[in-house]
Amino acid sequence: MSMATTGIVGIVLLIIGLFSRMPVGFVMALLGLAGFSYVVNFEASLNLMARDIWDTFSAYGLTVIPLFVFMGQVAFQSGISRRLYHAAYVVLGHRRGGLAMATIGACAGFSAISGSTNATAATMATVTIPEMKKRKYDMGLATGTVAAGGSLGILIPPSVIFIVYGILTEQSIGKLFAAGIIPGLLLCGLFFLTIYLQVRKHPELAPPGPKTTLKRKIKSFSGVLETLALFVMVMGGIFFGIFTPTEAAAVGAFLTLAIALARRQLSWEGFVQALSDTTRISCMVMVIVTGAVIFGHFMAITRVPFELAGWVGTLPLPPSAIMGLIILVYLFGGCFMDALAMIMLTVPIFFPVVQALGFDPIWFGVIIVLVTEMGVITPPVGVNVYVVHGVAKDVPLETIFKGVFPMLLALMVCNLLLMLFPQIALFLPGLMG
Repeated sequence: MSMATTGIVGIVLLIIGLFSRMPVGFVMALLGLAGFSYVVNFEASLNLMARDIWDTFSAYGLTVIPLFVFMGQVAFQSGISRRLYHAAYVVLGHRRGGLAMATIGACAGFSAISGSTNATAATMATVTIPEMKKRKYDMGLATGTVAAGGSLGILIPPSVIFIVYGILTEQSIGKLFAAGIIPGLLLCGLFFLTIYLQVRKHPELAPPGPKTTLKRKIKSFSGVLETLALFVMVMGGIFFGIFTPTEAAAVGAFLTLAIALARRQLSWEGFVQALSDTTRISCMVMVIVTGAVIFGHFMAITRVPFELAGWVGTLPLPPSAIMGLIILVYLFGGCFMDALAMIMLTVPIFFPVVQALGFDPIWFGVIIVLVTEMGVITPPVGVNVYVVHGVAKDVPLETIFKGVFPMLLALMVCNLLLMLFPQIALFLPGLMG
C-alpha cells in the first residue's frame, strides 16, 4: 500500500473504532501506534508513544486545563451557578419566556468560569429545570434552552476547546479567548430572540412570572459581581498582557476558591468533590490529547493532511465553497462524537487546508467551535441533550431534541454572520497586536 492509502485506511478504522464504545483517546493511540509500526517499525512506534505521553503530560501549556476546570468546579460547588440564575431570574422572570432567557443568561455567566459545555449544561439543568417546571413551562422549550445554553461553555472564554486548538495549531490562546467574546454575546442575543419569537407565537409555552421591584433587581446584581470580577481579572489580564493564559488560570482558580471560602459556602465535601471531578475531567482531556498526538504523528508520516491540502487547493471551487464543505464535515462529525475528540481528530487534517486557502486561523478556531456547538445538540448523539435528559429523566429525548431545533437555527445564523463578517471574531484579537 502507498503511504496515502495507509493513512486513509487508518482514518476509516478510526471512524469504525469510535463506534466500539472504547474511549476515544485509546482508539486514536492504538491506531496511531499500529499505523506507525506498519509504516516504520514496532520499536520506533513504542519510542514515539513513550515520548508523546511524556511530552503531553509534562507540557506546561496544558496545565491551564486542570486550573480552569478546577475554577469551574469550585464555582459550582460553592453555589455561584445558583446566584447567577437567581439574578437573571429577578431581572427577566416577569417577562413571558423570562425564565428561559434567564437560563441563557446564567449559562453565559457560568461559561465565563467553566470552559466546558457538558459541565454548563449539567449544572444549569439541575438549577433551572425544576424552576421552569414549577412555573408551568413547556418542557420542550425548557430542556431545549438548557441544552443549547450549555453549548456556550466552549465558546465564551475560558474554553477548553480553544486551549486545545491553540496548542494544536500553535496559535495564541489569549487571542482565541478574545475572539470568542463577541460571538458568544451575539449567540446569547440570538438565543434571546429565538425564545422571544417562540413565546410570542405560542404564549402558552412560557407563562410570565411575578413582577419584582427595582430595589430587588438592583440587590440581585450582587450575585453576579463575583463572576464579573473573575471574568474581568482573568480575561483582562490576558488581554492587556499582564499574565499568560496559564497564569490567568491559576489566578482565576485561586480567586474562585478565595471567594467561596470568604462566603463560607464551600464545604469540605464540596471541596473534595471539586478536586475529584477536576482530576477526572483533566485526565480524560489529557488522554484524548495524547491519543490525538500519537495518531497525528501517524497521519504526518503518511502525508495525508498535506496531500489533502494540495488536492483541495487545486479544486475548481472558490475558497468559501471549500470552507462550506469543511464546516459540513464538522457538523456531521459533531453529531456522533464529543466536541474535543472531533477537534483533536480533524484539526491536524484540515488546518493545512485552511492555511493553504488563506483563512485566518483565529477566525477558523471560532468557526469550528460554533459548528461543534451545533453538533452537541444535534441528533442522534447530541451530547448535551443526553446530559439534560440525565437530569430531567421524565422528559422524553424526542421532546428535548424538538425543543433544541429552534436554537439550532440560531446557531446557524450566528455561523453565517461570522462567515460574512469575520471581524465579529477578529476585532478584539486585532486590538491585542
